[in-house]
Amino acid sequence: MADQFRIVQPREYYNKFLAKDVRPDNRELGEFRPSILNIGTISTAEGSSLVKLGNTTILCGVKAEVGPPHADSPKDGFIVPNVELSPLCSSRFRPGPPGEQAQALSVNMAEFIKSSSCVQLEDLCICPGKLVWVLHIDLVCLDYDGNVHDACTLALMAALKNTSLPMVNVDEESGDIITDPESFISLPVICIPVSTSFIIFDGKVILVDPTSEEESLATGGITVTTEGDNLVSIYKPGGTPLTDKQIDICIERAFQRGKDAVRLIHDTLISIDR
Repeated sequence: MADQFRIVQPREYYNKFLAKDVRPDNRELGEFRPSILNIGTISTAEGSSLVKLGNTTILCGVKAEVGPPHADSPKDGFIVPNVELSPLCSSRFRPGPPGEQAQALSVNMAEFIKSSSCVQLEDLCICPGKLVWVLHIDLVCLDYDGNVHDACTLALMAALKNTSLPMVNVDEESGDIITDPESFISLPVICIPVSTSFIIFDGKVILVDPTSEEESLATGGITVTTEGDNLVSIYKPGGTPLTDKQIDICIERAFQRGKDAVRLIHDTLISIDR
């Protein structure tokens, strides 16, 4: 009977739990799902990671190639993120070209990198005006159960921290590209920004790290990006407005989540270096 009630009247079903400050998966309103991180999972990539946030799973791979820079920015390389949401991760997605959600997430990942300045494009320069690194970042959703944005940003930063690039030079006389396959340099990652997403339920209750079912019932949402003790950005894409007090609560929780996520990345990197 409970399962039928959940299908027929999902909002009322949730309200019975939220009235007791708990969610159907037994989490508190401000509680995150367990985060599992593996780094260096793709041996053929320059950097990679696998993130499991509850039942949401993201595989991230960084592939590097060389190319010419833009004429107006001769010292800047390129970072090109792409998010894939295929029918294999959820029945809500269809085969074919990237859907609207996947395209929006790809744009969000690019903006996440740009706004946080976690990687300086000048650090991707090999020879000014001639050759720069182009980093293609593929984020593939293997299982979809909500909050893909936060899972993607965590996987993205873990993969960038794992990225090593071969030593490449350009012969000034011949213009030939000289690669040393035995020498590598770690990608300079200046900081580790972390995004934390919340949804608004029935215009008043705020839930952190929403599941797919919770997202479908949301009346609004907000994503807070932090880096250390710095507030990087607040993204509120419409829906139910929040009071200043509610926003402050979201920011406070985001800072705590940011510290936990950075610790998870550092601890995982240490464990694979041993």
